[in-house]
Amino acid sequence: YETVSECPGNKIKRIGVLPGQQISLQKHHQRAEHWVVVAGVAHVTLGDRVFNLPTGGHCDIAVGQVHRLANQTTAPLEIVEVQFGSYLGEDDIVRLSDDYGRA
Repeated sequence: YETVSECPGNKIKRIGVLPGQQISLQKHHQRAEHWVVVAGVAHVTLGDRVFNLPTGGHCDIAVGQVHRLANQTTAPLEIVEVQFGSYLGEDDIVRLSDDYGRA
């Protein structure tokens, strides 16, 4: 990921997910997020729902909501993530499952 902008109360990131990869199944105690797909197709887990978002699609992730972003295609996936909250540190990530041993 790359942080594009950061100021009190919000942070904007560009996040890329390689084909066949996924981020942690996670939640946050202190921030909400809004995802917009800018390239590719995002395979999204949001609570009990699992769905695909095409380029231009978007979704909201509430504080405390379990979520995951995956790329199940052969093309690159890129999203813009807007974080909102009083604390936006990376240590607010609660990893429930992780392919890279960070859970």
